Amino acid sequence: MFSILSMVLFFGLLTPSQGLLETIGTVARIDKDELASAIQNSLVGGPILQNVLGTVTSLNQGLLGSGGLLGGGGLLSYGGLFGVVKEVSGLKIEEITLPKIAVKLLPGFGVQLNLVTKVGIHGSGPLGSLLQVAAEVNVSSRVALGVSPKGTPILIVKSCSSLLGHISLLSGLLPAPLFGVVEQTLFKVLPRLLCPIVNSVLEVVNELLGAVLSLVPLGALGTVEFTLATLPLISNQYIQLDINPIVKSVAGDVIDFPEPPKPINVPPKEDHTSQVTVPLYLFNTVFELLKSNGALDIDIVPELVPSSVPMTSTALAELLPKALGTLPPDQLLLISLRVKEVPTFMLKSGKASLSLTASMEVFVYHPQGTSQSLFSLNSVLSMSAQLATSATKLHISLSLERLTTKLVSSYSSNFDVSPIEEWLSDVVRAAYLPKLNVELEVGIPLPKILNVNYANAALQIIENAVLLTVASRG
Repeated sequence: MFSILSMVLFFGLLTPSQGLLETIGTVARIDKDELASAIQNSLVGGPILQNVLGTVTSLNQGLLGSGGLLGGGGLLSYGGLFGVVKEVSGLKIEEITLPKIAVKLLPGFGVQLNLVTKVGIHGSGPLGSLLQVAAEVNVSSRVALGVSPKGTPILIVKSCSSLLGHISLLSGLLPAPLFGVVEQTLFKVLPRLLCPIVNSVLEVVNELLGAVLSLVPLGALGTVEFTLATLPLISNQYIQLDINPIVKSVAGDVIDFPEPPKPINVPPKEDHTSQVTVPLYLFNTVFELLKSNGALDIDIVPELVPSSVPMTSTALAELLPKALGTLPPDQLLLISLRVKEVPTFMLKSGKASLSLTASMEVFVYHPQGTSQSLFSLNSVLSMSAQLATSATKLHISLSLERLTTKLVSSYSSNFDVSPIEEWLSDVVRAAYLPKLNVELEVGIPLPKILNVNYANAALQIIENAVLLTVASRG
């Protein structure tokens, strides 16, 4: 308990900047409307409101029971000021309307949460008549935002009160003195019964907030672990979580990209939207993991290429007659492509791209025997990247823009390789890009932010990051 309170108090000193934010990691700005929506959803169809039904009191229990206001010896008991009070019994909450939620963010502290509802209370009135009372109630609570011992964001109720509004007698006979007693009873009982709704609601919301810190699989390659980098921050419009995404191999080793993370200038958040940034280094560490697993390498054989792109010695000799004109005709070819360095993913304003450096060795292909090396090249594949979101991931698909090569060695004399670059580009488009795009189907995992569905996000490529903006549902 001490650790929670200490963090809450320390957190209370922190508020986020309202302008451009410079960061290197993932930033989630949760709009207050999104928080209100999560609270509202926790009340719909769940047991929280149903648990309150039937819980006011009965004649022999609580404030109206034998030891309470109306019980023996009490102020209003038999022989007291109103001896007939004993004829009001069995008051129970039979109906409760879905509360209207109002959320106000308190910078440096947390949340002011108001739940406005109406309860229907039934009981027995004088002469055994059915008594039906409707009461409007405003449950108001102050909720602090902090960090739990597990390191997850958490909302903690610091105070709660209920303000009783208009009370209506819907049916039954209730003399004015008794009506005052019922009103006094409800004033004392309802806060005790309705404030626990706030605690139940926050339990659900805290589970959703805690899900932001999760371990997400990257197919068979490894995982991405999301952790809090700093204490949560709060402004008038949003809660800000600074999240550190850590990429790990299957063996549990942390994948560190060789270059330090580049800073991101996050633009101000628009009203009624939540905002999540995906940093450049997360893309690059995922590509490093793909490379270390050999997922970017391929042996291109004729079966992987359509007939429109010939993979024979005859077609190659036509492109390079002087260098390769002596090759036996109609021999099948194999191209071994091996990625030499970690690919470099780039995010510039409005554009995503990938640069991949690889060796390409061309063989005369003998499926049942030893293949003969003809020549090897160093190549650079420059690719454009298209980005799209699903509910939980950011997806990448690549297309080849340009391929440049340089001869490294040849079984014959040196030669100019530029005449075969177009042919190699066709081979890469036909066989290598489909493999790359299949490997990239693992996607870039996105942090779980309440009930945010990223499929509906507006995607913007900014310098060194992707900015996702989701319209709030509140």
